[in-house]
Amino acid sequence: MPEKPPVGEQAGRAVIYFVCLMYMFLGVSIIADRFMASIEVITSQEKEVTITKPNGETTVTTVRVWNETVSNLTLMALGSSAPEILLSVIEVCGHNFDAGELGPGTIVGSAAFNMFVIVGLCVWVIPEGESRKIKHLRVFFITAFWSIFAYIWLYLILAVISPGIVEVWEAVVTLLYFPVCVILAWIADRRLLFYKYMHKRYRADKRHGIVVEMEGDLAPKGIDVIMDGKLSDGSSCPGNSSSVTVSVQTGNELDQKNDEVVRILKDLKEKHPDKDLDQLIEMANYSALVHKKKSRAFYRVQATRMMIGAGNILKKHAAEHARRSAGQDADMATCSHICFESAQYQCTENCGTMSIGVILDGGTGQNTFYVDYCTENGSANAGADYEFSEGTLVFKPGETRKEIKVGILDDDIFEEDEHFFVRLKNLRLEEGGNEGTGSPPKGRLVEPLLATITILDDDHAGIFTFGQRVLRVSESTGTLTVTVVRNSGSRGTVAVPYHTEDGSAKAGVDYEETRGELEFTNEKTSQALKVRIINVEEYEKQENFFIVLEDPKWLKRGLSGNPTPEEEEARRISEMGKPILGEHSRLEVIIEESCEFKNTVDKLLRDTNLASVIGTHSWREQFIEAFTVSAGDGDEEEQRGPNCCDYFMHIVCIFWKILFACIPPTEYWNGWACFIVSISAIGFLTALIGDLASHFGCTVGLRDTVTAVVFVALGTSLPDTFASKVAATQDQYADACIGNVTGSNAVNVFLGIGLAWSVAAVYWEVNGKVFRVDPGSLAFSVTLFTIFAFLSMGVLMLRRRPSIGGELGGPRTTKILTSLLFFGLWFLYILFSSLEAYCHIQGF
Repeated sequence: MPEKPPVGEQAGRAVIYFVCLMYMFLGVSIIADRFMASIEVITSQEKEVTITKPNGETTVTTVRVWNETVSNLTLMALGSSAPEILLSVIEVCGHNFDAGELGPGTIVGSAAFNMFVIVGLCVWVIPEGESRKIKHLRVFFITAFWSIFAYIWLYLILAVISPGIVEVWEAVVTLLYFPVCVILAWIADRRLLFYKYMHKRYRADKRHGIVVEMEGDLAPKGIDVIMDGKLSDGSSCPGNSSSVTVSVQTGNELDQKNDEVVRILKDLKEKHPDKDLDQLIEMANYSALVHKKKSRAFYRVQATRMMIGAGNILKKHAAEHARRSAGQDADMATCSHICFESAQYQCTENCGTMSIGVILDGGTGQNTFYVDYCTENGSANAGADYEFSEGTLVFKPGETRKEIKVGILDDDIFEEDEHFFVRLKNLRLEEGGNEGTGSPPKGRLVEPLLATITILDDDHAGIFTFGQRVLRVSESTGTLTVTVVRNSGSRGTVAVPYHTEDGSAKAGVDYEETRGELEFTNEKTSQALKVRIINVEEYEKQENFFIVLEDPKWLKRGLSGNPTPEEEEARRISEMGKPILGEHSRLEVIIEESCEFKNTVDKLLRDTNLASVIGTHSWREQFIEAFTVSAGDGDEEEQRGPNCCDYFMHIVCIFWKILFACIPPTEYWNGWACFIVSISAIGFLTALIGDLASHFGCTVGLRDTVTAVVFVALGTSLPDTFASKVAATQDQYADACIGNVTGSNAVNVFLGIGLAWSVAAVYWEVNGKVFRVDPGSLAFSVTLFTIFAFLSMGVLMLRRRPSIGGELGGPRTTKILTSLLFFGLWFLYILFSSLEAYCHIQGF
């Protein structure tokens, strides 16, 4: 380029460089989408843990392998700050290990944009009359301290300790501050070391006992607050006793996901009483996704995809889930399902023949199906206890039920109840043909494919027992029917008295007291008793009572008159087999929320796993997504098609979408394959951005410092801006938008500058020279940012006063003034940094 090119040529070059720079920023945002999706999958890995409740009952639940604080300060921070960090490293390595202005300037400029513009915007966008507080305040204090100390440390090594020179130990210490920051934040989050001796607030919760309250917790209604071991009414709290178990909040949070989904389903039940459970689940799926606590990675991915015309990923996931459910129902319309009528059958030894039902459900009703069956030994043996049987069932068009008959062999020997199996196999359309029903399949075998037949010994009066020790029922059951079974014999008529006993559930309040007698006639193997459950509509109720069987009485032994010698022998045998109670003669009945409802909640929790929402499973899925344009954000209830803006952004981004669809799906290597390839691609694009930014600044006459602070920092931070805006409005707390800003700012310095300067300082030390860094503009920008950061932190802490309610939102006037103050601080930072860069004001 000539020294003094024509103005038109210079303007044209500037426009081209600027457009290319913006397009590169767009590409980095899209590849960062894949990068953050891989991080979400990696940090969403779960493991099963066993939790022991106060009553000794154990339950198995799943928890995240990654600690939330650690993942936010490591992989999440790396994901959102990767362009700034890589730009600093690439600039140093690409300029013969000499210090540059673009990388450090971008890091400081990005920190200023994050601290002032993003936080100011988040304060502004909170709906009228609402506020948001930081929940994990201890972690926030740690990251806030390090985010400011990081820039104070930069000033010290540039202008105080060794002016103009960065020594190896200074660079290495800067890098080592990163793990120190992460460890201290983890200690604060886990309340380890000195934190467990600090003052704590407790609250008494009927469900969880005494719970340690987090700093940002909203005081729950109807819950007594305990301060320093005293209840709010002044009475003594058992918290001072060493025998009391205090449940830490992290354990309590395991129930919060369930509680939120339960609340959503209950609200939908009240609003739509005419809809069945499947319809309610579909309606609740999107609502649960919206209200679910989300990670920093999720908000970044969501913001990017909505910006580039890829649509609202929450709505797309809910719609896809609905389509899958509809597809399962549609399968029954074209494909017949064949299975046993029941998985369990019972018969007595003297029944002669046992009939086992096989049913056909669904399909077109126009096909003939052949399915083989055969018996298999269990504890019962073919030839001794039953007759071996095998054959083929034929379902002709219109037939829906067939029976398999198996002969049962009788004896007069006392023995335990025995069982054998009948299995279905080899479904086909032609007799003697190969297994299979075509493609797409016209029929399939479904569960139960294996039927278990229990042969009850009839040479004993029987052992009377409940089927289990504990029975859980819904309080809305109405009349509870409980079966008493007669095992190991069924000879004679036996009466079994029973009665109910109170536990925590009280007769007349939770259930109706019941007392009676069950009569088992000869060869009768089961009887049912009934107890009425009273529905008092208590939320998440868990009370218990007992049903007790008393000693059975022999009413009729199956023998009468003058017995023959054979009958006399039978009488003797029968006397040896008196009726007795079995293992479970005392049944504990636990009245609680509906089991079906709980299973529905569990299903919804699985369906709303965010890693599965933003993750991908195959390259085919990624390319389909790349070519598909979807509607952006809109009203939650409103379903609309893509508009002109969505199509425009899709066309603009189509090159990047197709290119980055080649990245390995997040399902491979649990997300690590996508992680490695994505960060490599980000590094390559960042190198191009560095060159384009330098050329643009040179063309329009801007120094690298100003270009970095204004243009590059703005371009790399815009996706985080949109993500923080969504997080501020959707999250109950402010951690996702404010807490993560401070953590990101600290990580930028420790990794971005610490890593780059460590490499350069070691290189020059090996070559017998020193690594020189001009402290001028950088030291001035760092000092200016530190002063403004202290001011902004003070303002945020003042906003926690009850009159405002939290760091974000609050009264309209206060909200507007705070936002204007933060925007003003950013403007002053840009203004003073630019003036210093051009020597209009004195720097260092």
